[in-house]
Amino acid sequence: METIKNENIMKLNTIKSIGRSDFVNMGPIQLRQPIPTRTIDNIDPFILLHHYGPYEISEQNNPFDLGPHPHRGFEPITFLIQGEQLHRDSLGNESVVNAGDVQWTTAGRGIIHAEAPTKSFVQKGGILEGIQLWLNLPAEKKMMEANYQHVANDDFRVVSSDDGKVNIQIIAGELDGVYGRIKTQTAVNAFMIDVEDDGYFDIKVPKTHQSTVYLLKGDVLVNATESLKLNENQLIEFNQDGEGFSIKGNAANSKVLFLSGVPNNERVTTYGPYVMNTQTEIMEAMRDYQMGKMGFLAP
Repeated sequence: METIKNENIMKLNTIKSIGRSDFVNMGPIQLRQPIPTRTIDNIDPFILLHHYGPYEISEQNNPFDLGPHPHRGFEPITFLIQGEQLHRDSLGNESVVNAGDVQWTTAGRGIIHAEAPTKSFVQKGGILEGIQLWLNLPAEKKMMEANYQHVANDDFRVVSSDDGKVNIQIIAGELDGVYGRIKTQTAVNAFMIDVEDDGYFDIKVPKTHQSTVYLLKGDVLVNATESLKLNENQLIEFNQDGEGFSIKGNAANSKVLFLSGVPNNERVTTYGPYVMNTQTEIMEAMRDYQMGKMGFLAP
């Protein structure tokens, strides 16, 4: 794991909105949904963020078993925080995703995939927790070839504060000349940030990017003004009027997900697992799936 140390001094982005992360029901699963909410529809190009778990998984309790289902027009991304999942898809990929790993699926014109805790994990039991993010594709790339990337936790590069109290895992994009392992279709950054008590860092954000931070655990202070805590405020959306933001730990072992990207500024039409620009394109996606044009994946 490559580690870079750095310090930054910059003009901070002001805060546009602060959001909660209340629970919603998705079939038999209860999970947090900070995007969308009544107050935040999306943070273009990010259109959905689900925080699932922590769930106690066992042979008697395994609600997070998502059988084969299709996607088109966007990139469904999983950041696995705890546990172990099996990914299968209609491209022929099959991989075990472990804690700290990231799987980045480009659905494009269509893919069918399935996710569930591995059989061995269910048998031994344990905690499952993760983030499911939907990253929109611009109209010109919605019908591109599907693709799948899986990067292990230890393969990501890390940028650290001088005192080692802030460690920023660069999943996609770039920070201080350090690049992520994930190849992206659009200009986006995705960082997983671990912050110890009193750890401090100024994080640069390109002025062309919309950006947000989401608290997974702990307590952090953003821009020295707003505190993010579990079950209170967990998400901050920034304005594009500065060079970045500051983060400081208010508790031990805090964890924050940072996302930024150039907005598509396009009409978004969604229906179930499809994200397109028009209702006609949604109907075409439903037809293509029923006709088998997105491939096949056995249960």
